[in-house]
Amino acid sequence: MKNFDESYCIECFQKLLQVDSTTGQYEEIQDLLCSMLEDLQVPFQTIRKGGVIADLGGEGDAVCVTVHLDDIGLMVRHINADGTLNVCPVGGLYPFYCVTENVRIHTRDRKVYTGSVCRTPNSIHVTEEELRDVAPDFRKNVCVVLDQDVSSAADTAALGIDTGDMIALEPRFARSGDYLKSRFVDDKACAAVLLTWIRAIREDGLALKRKVYAYFAMYEEIGHGTSWLPADVRDMLAIDIAPTGPDQNSDEHKVSIFAKDSRFPYHWEMTNELRRAAIEAGVDYVMDIFTPHYGTDCDTSIVAGYDIRHAAIGPGTANSHGYERTHIDGLRNTYDLLNAYLATT
Repeated sequence: MKNFDESYCIECFQKLLQVDSTTGQYEEIQDLLCSMLEDLQVPFQTIRKGGVIADLGGEGDAVCVTVHLDDIGLMVRHINADGTLNVCPVGGLYPFYCVTENVRIHTRDRKVYTGSVCRTPNSIHVTEEELRDVAPDFRKNVCVVLDQDVSSAADTAALGIDTGDMIALEPRFARSGDYLKSRFVDDKACAAVLLTWIRAIREDGLALKRKVYAYFAMYEEIGHGTSWLPADVRDMLAIDIAPTGPDQNSDEHKVSIFAKDSRFPYHWEMTNELRRAAIEAGVDYVMDIFTPHYGTDCDTSIVAGYDIRHAAIGPGTANSHGYERTHIDGLRNTYDLLNAYLATT
């Protein structure tokens, strides 16, 4: 088995993080991904709505391995009278997980402005007692403040900012020992694992057990990333984060095999195949269930009506949809399970 290339994986992760890709804003991250696949000499096709499918070769019933490159974020709802921005979430972003975060506002004319997410009022020292403990709410007491000299809606509009502009949160990648902290571990860290595996099979001549596609989706966070598939796909394998929590088995050092999410169980036979592959290869894994607010793009394909088997794996990850954290061991074990299931030395 080809060893996990940790440095290349982290390099890919950081490169993907540098590109803002709030769901719907896919062009720049797609262009970057295509250039990375070209460097790896992997044939691919792009999807009309946004997304990339790479053909990794192999023979037999096709399996599609999917990760997603869209991020949760915000959108300008309207411009407030004082020039600040009223915003709404794109994907599952909650205000308590983004207040005080730095952001970039992307206009439709490709201008980019910086700002920050603030409570209103925004200073504890001048906030009445009864307002201090009120939960942040995008509809009532949260706004984006621009790093521009604006004091009216007209001032902000003059910058070219308008309703529908995208707002991306600063990822803030940091490495502390072997812990990786950043927004968008979900799912750019998993995309980096898949790219690392693709590089290994291309450069080191690993044989595939069957035909394999790699699908880099752009709409997972809003539920229709892989609603279209190539006609010959028979199985879907999602690589996505495995949220940790008090009732969860998932561990940042391990790869989780998903038994069920908030929609329905994963395919019994395919899940058992992954479990056997993990045991035979000595991969550090756990089985886990993710409810009540979790799903993957495998669910999307099932709901779209495809007659496929579906399964999911991923690294244990803390603080999902916030400032997330995982461990390099979790990425390594995810890589090792993917390799054990799909490749031979």
